[in-house]
Amino acid sequence: MPIAQQGSVNTTSLIVPDLYVQIVPPQNLVLNGVPTNVVGVVGTASWGPVNEPTIIGSMADYAQLFGSIVPRKYDLGTQVATAVQQGAQNFRCVRVTDGTDAAAYTVVPGSNASFTAMYTGSLGNNITLTLGSGSKPNTWKLSVLLPGFEPEVYDGLAGNGAAFWNGLAAAVNAGMGPQRGPSLLIVASPGGTTASPASFSLTLGSSAAGADGASLVGSAQLIGADAPTRDGMYALRGQGCGLGMLADCDDATTWTTQAGFGLQEGIYMVLTTPAGDTITNAVSTKAAAGLDSYSAKLMFGDWLWWADQANNTVRLVSPQGFAAGRLANLSPEQSSLNKQIYGIIGSQRTGTPGSGQNTAYSTADLGALLGAGIDVICNPQPAGSFWGVRGGHNTSSNAATDGDNYTRLTNYIAETLAAGMGQYVGQVINNDLFRRIRSTQLSFLNNMLAQGLLGSSTGSLPFSVICDTSNNPPSRTGLGYVQSDAQVQYQAINERFIVNVEGGQTVQVSRQTLPTGQVN
Repeated sequence: MPIAQQGSVNTTSLIVPDLYVQIVPPQNLVLNGVPTNVVGVVGTASWGPVNEPTIIGSMADYAQLFGSIVPRKYDLGTQVATAVQQGAQNFRCVRVTDGTDAAAYTVVPGSNASFTAMYTGSLGNNITLTLGSGSKPNTWKLSVLLPGFEPEVYDGLAGNGAAFWNGLAAAVNAGMGPQRGPSLLIVASPGGTTASPASFSLTLGSSAAGADGASLVGSAQLIGADAPTRDGMYALRGQGCGLGMLADCDDATTWTTQAGFGLQEGIYMVLTTPAGDTITNAVSTKAAAGLDSYSAKLMFGDWLWWADQANNTVRLVSPQGFAAGRLANLSPEQSSLNKQIYGIIGSQRTGTPGSGQNTAYSTADLGALLGAGIDVICNPQPAGSFWGVRGGHNTSSNAATDGDNYTRLTNYIAETLAAGMGQYVGQVINNDLFRRIRSTQLSFLNNMLAQGLLGSSTGSLPFSVICDTSNNPPSRTGLGYVQSDAQVQYQAINERFIVNVEGGQTVQVSRQTLPTGQVN
């Protein structure tokens, strides 16, 4: 009684009388949508891996992997923090440096044994190392401490001379079993020393201080290179990001590069003009840069005052994190227009509370910005006196593709199809294949319809899928081609709401009686 997977046995050539059981897999592939809330951020930090995309879910995660927020331009943590305040909780963070970053390092006095911080950065200078008596007789205990991190304790270190230092290095670098894994803070080297162990208390960096390598960082480091070993922005390739930003990168020469990367990866790139920018300059700079793409959202350089609680100060920060975080916390069919943004206490144009400065945007100001494909965060909004994105637009000059919803929904559908439909490659071309391809796409689109991501103002079905002989003639399928054509109608965003009111003592009011007898 052989059991086989369907397709692994030629059932037209069986000879032996027997029962043959074939396992038939589900014929209709089901697509589950890809995440749209992943935010890719590139910037500087005082700790952590360099040019390696790292998963972050909260500010606590960030502190453990990249250290604290640093009040300087291009800071990675600042943009993550402002996005977290909007509800974002899924990041891919890439730390960049100018090449001068260094790891804190110290040598144990009277020996060649040394300790080096796990990562480069100034945070490593705060690591303290203490060697003292162990909990068992004739043993030693090494404690590795860094404020804000779990203490690392290596107890029961025995031996003398080279054996001790080799054992200590092995414990630190490889761990001491399931209860005490390898260090996440330091790397130890015995250095070939034969000195007897003696108690010490050291601060890492006493021999060579750790450095962030951030002072010379600029747009070149943030963009990086699309080399075999990718760095900067290109390290975000293949990370599934729906949104992306280069922290505080206000260099207009990078805008089209970022937009091109967004098109390739299906990432909605959030850009910014320089702090204190003028409307006239922003419009002319965008035009000169040649930026006109639905893959990028350009925020006007009216930077925002934000309470940095980690450093107990009020700072002027880029609007990128606020905008990206708000979009990440919205379903892809939604627009950032008229949605409240949290944590802002003022802007360069309006000033901080109590400053006496209050220059609101006029209709002409907003018309100039939005007409040029530049968005802005301001207060008030159509729904009331709160901070929010005023346009909900990308940089495209095409009215059919210039909304946040177009970019995010298009990327969502395309990325989902790219992630799931590849299973049909390599299968035999026949009518059943056409049926299954069409069924898969229709099932996915129907799920979107049921969840409100798709819809129409008339109630008609907002999509269609064609995959049959009408668009797959034998002349094409004979060459190995299969084509599926889908049309999907997106829901429009109510941007210009007109309410007509006719009032006066001479107005004649007409009423319509509905079939149910209710008066309308």
